[in-house]
Amino acid sequence: MSRIDRLIAELAPQGVPLMPLGQLGEFIRGRRFTKADYVDSGLGSIHYGEIYTDYGTTASSVHRFVRPELKGSLRLARPGDLVIAATGENVQEVCKAVAWLGDEEVAIHDDCYIFRHQMDPTFVSYFFQTAHFHEQKARLASESKLARVSGANLARIVAPAPPLEVQREIVSVLDKFRALEAELKAELEARREQYRYYRDALVAFDAPDSLSLSLSQSRLRWARLSDVATLRRGSAMTATSAALGDVPVVANAPEPAYFHNVSNRDGETVVVARSGAYAGFVSYWRGPIFLTDAFSVHPHDGVLMPRFVFHLLRARQAQLHAFKAGAGVPHVRVKDVESYEVPVPPLDVQARVVEILDKFDALVNDVSVGLPAEIAARRKQYEYYRHKLLTFPERAA
Repeated sequence: MSRIDRLIAELAPQGVPLMPLGQLGEFIRGRRFTKADYVDSGLGSIHYGEIYTDYGTTASSVHRFVRPELKGSLRLARPGDLVIAATGENVQEVCKAVAWLGDEEVAIHDDCYIFRHQMDPTFVSYFFQTAHFHEQKARLASESKLARVSGANLARIVAPAPPLEVQREIVSVLDKFRALEAELKAELEARREQYRYYRDALVAFDAPDSLSLSLSQSRLRWARLSDVATLRRGSAMTATSAALGDVPVVANAPEPAYFHNVSNRDGETVVVARSGAYAGFVSYWRGPIFLTDAFSVHPHDGVLMPRFVFHLLRARQAQLHAFKAGAGVPHVRVKDVESYEVPVPPLDVQARVVEILDKFDALVNDVSVGLPAEIAARRKQYEYYRHKLLTFPERAA
């Protein structure tokens, strides 16, 4: 019997009650502040969007501050409160939460709720990650352009309420899993940084310290991309017009937007995102895809290898992003990318560069080998124990 089992047997011999969150604490909606209110230092703040991008299970420091004179008109999270994003892109993501463990009060945006309670804050934050929470949330969320969950509906969600000592012991176990995953992620990021360095050096044919396999400059030429490849725009497509299928619909993000039952590209395809936040982003696809709001690069046969072009353009990703223009939604024009000059080494050199970089890429990105596989295994292990530790023999509240 584990220490947690012994504590439950001792402190909750009749089982752990399941109680509505509204009986375990109160939900307080934040108040609005805008970009104009941000300052370099002042009153700490948490915006709902930052919960998705900048915060994990817990936080003890903030990324932004608002003018301190606003304190009296804003809603503040106290140390130990849970801060919940009440608005999200979809039902699956909405209600991501972070336990605020800082020493000071922080201002909370009006698309957030503060959950004020007497439980262990990290325990509650872990509960918000469980399948039990997400199943209940999905039934209570509303969705139009964005997904939302009201404070009244959050209060209806049922959560386990074990004794505080049990909560803290569970947090201790889950924190160890989280720390191990963080260590592996830090090591993986160091490997990826190393990979990026060698990739950039291998395809920097014009640099004096290039690692381009001691390529003789007499065997190298430079050309406009339009002289050695054809660039083709994708076809219009919307989610409503896409039919169900297994063909990825590729647009302006690293992942498929949705799926279709027909394709307009096959084989190896190098894609450059055309507009939005990812404008200029380069991706590589093997097999059928349906390309929509982006364009593809098709190297001329016998001149450039598609996979070499992918590695080459990814190494110059910052330059492609710099092509973004437009006062509204930023976009990259095909003609700007067509005029971009690229090195054209012999095919045997391209093949050698691809071989080296593909091996390195697999080590840092392939979830079936190396550190990515270990991280994936640790995450599954963590999720298993999180579910196990947050599922209790229950009794009536």
